[in-house]
This record gives sequence, structure tokens and C-alpha cells, in this order.
Amino acid sequence: MIHRIYSSLPTFKNLEFHPGLNVLIAEKSEGATNRQTRNRAGKTSLIEIVHFLTGANIDKKSLFRAEELNEVIFGMDFDLAGELVNIERQNKSRAGFVFNGRALPASKWREKLGKNMFGLRNNRDAARTPTFRSMFAYFVRRAKSGAFLSPEKQAAMQGTGDYQMALMYLLGLDWKIACDWQGVRDREKTLDELKNAVKSGAFGSIIGSAAELRTQLTVAEDRLRRYQREVEKFRVHPQYRDMETEADDLTRRLNDLANENTIDLAVIRDLESAMLSEAPPELVDLESVYNEAGIVLPDLVNKRYEDVRKFHNSIVRNRKDYLESELDAAMLRIQARNQEKVELDERRSKIMGTLKSYGALEQFTRLQAEVGRLESEVEMLRQRFESAEKLRGTKSELEIERNRLLQRLRRDFMEQKDRLSEAILAYEQISEKLYEDAGSMLVDETKNGPIFRFEIQGARSEGIKNMQIFCFDMMLMRLCAIREIGPGFLIHDSHLFDGVDGRQVLSALRVGAENADDLGFQYIVTMNEDDAFKETEKGFNLNDYILDVKLTDATEDGGLFGIRFD
Repeated sequence: MIHRIYSSLPTFKNLEFHPGLNVLIAEKSEGATNRQTRNRAGKTSLIEIVHFLTGANIDKKSLFRAEELNEVIFGMDFDLAGELVNIERQNKSRAGFVFNGRALPASKWREKLGKNMFGLRNNRDAARTPTFRSMFAYFVRRAKSGAFLSPEKQAAMQGTGDYQMALMYLLGLDWKIACDWQGVRDREKTLDELKNAVKSGAFGSIIGSAAELRTQLTVAEDRLRRYQREVEKFRVHPQYRDMETEADDLTRRLNDLANENTIDLAVIRDLESAMLSEAPPELVDLESVYNEAGIVLPDLVNKRYEDVRKFHNSIVRNRKDYLESELDAAMLRIQARNQEKVELDERRSKIMGTLKSYGALEQFTRLQAEVGRLESEVEMLRQRFESAEKLRGTKSELEIERNRLLQRLRRDFMEQKDRLSEAILAYEQISEKLYEDAGSMLVDETKNGPIFRFEIQGARSEGIKNMQIFCFDMMLMRLCAIREIGPGFLIHDSHLFDGVDGRQVLSALRVGAENADDLGFQYIVTMNEDDAFKETEKGFNLNDYILDVKLTDATEDGGLFGIRFD
């Protein structure tokens, strides 16, 4: 229980608490105008101080950021693990907390509270285990966090996995099932983000569609196999380059021989034509020539006609012999070239056969480089295809995992049916004291983990919904008392009673006082002095539980801090 809350601020109204029900009242003083309310009296500030002293983070909107409280020390005396302890904290202090006079870092303080209040073991993976702060907030609900919206959540922004782990732990169920469920949700969230990224094009070029990648991979693998086979059968000739050069020279020489033959064939045609045209002149022509010569050269001695004829025949014969010799020479040259061509062609064919059977080192190197490139391409496509297949298949795997977890949850509910029954009956019995028709707490097994639902007649009204939270919190206190865990106190802000009928508020406080006395816990309530004080119940007087310190917003010093600040 909490014994005392105090501060170094001189104007602060130190609070002394006693066992059982404690009621901190914000009253409306005489002479207060209608514009002077009790909303800034400091009732909610008490809740914030308790969280401040139990390891809550100080955000930018925290009242402890106020300049007036920057160097102020707040402290609390309370029972922890059966011993009276003291804790102090100053916003400006780098040491964080001072526990029983010794500095203590915030992480160590929260760890100590978790171990002593809830039996938590130190676990670095806070996202996968119940934490002290997630469970403690059920016992000191904060209105500014949205803690009065539904019984099962102590904050509007509390995640499904967080409240499932916390409640299953507090109810004595297998909270690790809820932990594994959160793991599935995290994987599904990542999967959805990846799928959206692929659709939007952010990862489309990296992953792509499984169908397209399957085709690309198949084609690339086939091409790689073909190149690998070529590399396996490839042979490199040591004189490949020399033989390739010789083959080129042979080809050029064969072309030259063919060109030379073409020239000689033209010569042969000319010679044969000339030989056909070479013949001695006709006798009549020769006589005509001599007659003309006799007239022109009368002084010359004319040879006899027979000698002249023989002379001409000799010239023609010599000319023909010359042409025949030239023709024979041309034909011999062609014959020699043709023989050389046969020999050169045979050599070239042999070389080309060798080159066809072997390859050049440069060609082999290029072929190996292409194989390496194709191997990298195939591996990249394979990884992309596997990623695409994994994206498509993971959804089915997660659905299977959800079904497995559902079976685990059902088995746990069967094995822990006594503890589950305790919770259900406790909620019903508490609500039965408030309403003629008792409310019900339903714990359902779903593929998204355990779901908590609450049924009370008229649950749509704001007041009834708040009373569902009251019954739920009282149920938790009963179960914690049985299991000997928890802080040993429950604090309810006045927001819990907003919209609740005065008689209903009085009944709830009576039930709270009775449970606190029966189970040995402390119940602290902050509330406005309103309709509840006009009501009476036999054997229960609310005034007996009101703290000596009373708050008001009617005067400048009437609030908990004794000063006004923004």
C-alpha cells in the first residue's frame, strides 16, 4: 500500500493514506463562481505523480516539464515485497531515481518493480514479454492515455499483443501464446508492407512477380547449361594462332594463283586467235607487190620470186613457232599453278579441320567469362524468384501458424479452466453487487488471440461502460490477491465516475471498500464532492473514508500543488 506522497515544493499538500478505501475529495468552496471548477484541483495530478515515481517516461506534455516543477522533488513511501520503501524523483536530476537514499537508473527501478510486484524476470526483448509498465497501468489508469474507454485496455493506443500478454499474465494463463501471436502480426505487417512496396514499384524491380521470374529463370538456366557444355568440350591448340595465320596466308595465296591463271587464260585465248590469223600471203598478192616494187625501185636487183616466197614462208613459220611456244608456256604455268593450288588447298583443309576441332585461348577465356556472367544472372534470378515465392507462400504459413496458436490457446484454456473460471465468476459477482442483472465477462478464442468482451444491461451508456471497467479492475485485484502479485493498491481517477448516477457511484465505492478489506489491498479514489455524497447506504458512510486533505479549484492555493501553473 501507499503510505505517503510528498514533495519538496513548499505549497504541495502532502498526502497520508491508510489501508482500505481512501477518498481524495475536490470540493467546491463557498463563494466560488460558476466559472471556477474543480477540474484543475489536482485529482488527476495524483495519478501522474504515482506514474512519475514508478518509472513513467516524461513526455513533452507532462506537467513535470513545467518550469515551476523543474527542480522539485517528489517522493512516495509504500510497501514493496513486504517492506516499507521510499522512492524519490526529480525531473532535472540525471540520476533518475533515489531508492531508499541511493541513486538508481530508471531501467533498474522498473526492473525492480516488475520483479517485486509481478514476479517478472529481466528480458531484453520487451516487445515479446509483459512489462511492468504495461501491467501497472491497469492498477493506476490514466485518463489522458484513454484508459477509460474499454476494460481490457489501459491506453487507447495499447496494441493487441500488449494487452493480450498483460492480461493473460495477470490471469495466470500462458502469456507466451499471446507473445507468439504478436510475432505473427509483426510478420504479417512486414509482409503487407513488402507486398505494397512491390505493387507500388519500390521493390518491383528487385523482387518482381513469381510467374515472370520463373520464366526468366528457366530461360537463363537453359542458356547457362548450353554454355557450360561448350566449355566442357572446348580444346585449346597451342599453335592455334600460328595455324590461323597460316590458313589466312594460304587463302590469300590461292586467291593470287586463281588471279594469275585468269590472266594466263586470257593470254592463251589471244595466242590461239593470233595463230589462226598467221598465214603466208597469196601468190597473186606477192606478184602484185613485186610489180609495184619494180616500178618504184627500178634500180634494185629483184630477187627471184621463189626466193621471196620461201622467205615469207620462213617468216610465217617463225611467227607461228613463237606463238606456239608462248601458248605452251602459258599452259605450263596454269598447270603448275593448279598443282600448287591442290597442294595449298589440301594444307588449308587440314589446318581448318584442326582449327575446327580446337579453339583459341582468347575464345576459351571469353566463353568462360560468359559462363560466369550467366551464373551470376541465374543466381540473382533464383534469389528474386525465391523471395517472390516466399512472399506468396508466407501468408499461407502465417495462416497455418494462427491455427496452431488457436489450438494452443484452446488447450491452455482447458488446462487452466479453474483460473479462467475464477476471473469470470469474480467479474460476475462484483457486477451482481451493482446491478440486478449481473454482467458477464466473455473470453473468446479467436485466430487473433484471446478476445475479452463484457456484457452488462444498458452497456451502451457511458456510465455503464465505466462500471464495466470498475468491475474488471476489481476482478484483477481479486485474482492478484489470490496469486499474491500486483502493487497491492488500486487507484481510480474521478473520470471513471463521469456519467455515472450518484447512487451507482456510492454502490461502487461500497463494493470497492468491501473488496479492499476482504482481500487486504488499498483502494484510492479521487472524486468530486457531488451527488454521491447526497446518497446513503445502510452500513456504509462515505465520509468515513475521506482524506483530511481536500482539494479545490476555487482558490489559487486550493489545488494539490498549492500553486497555479500552465
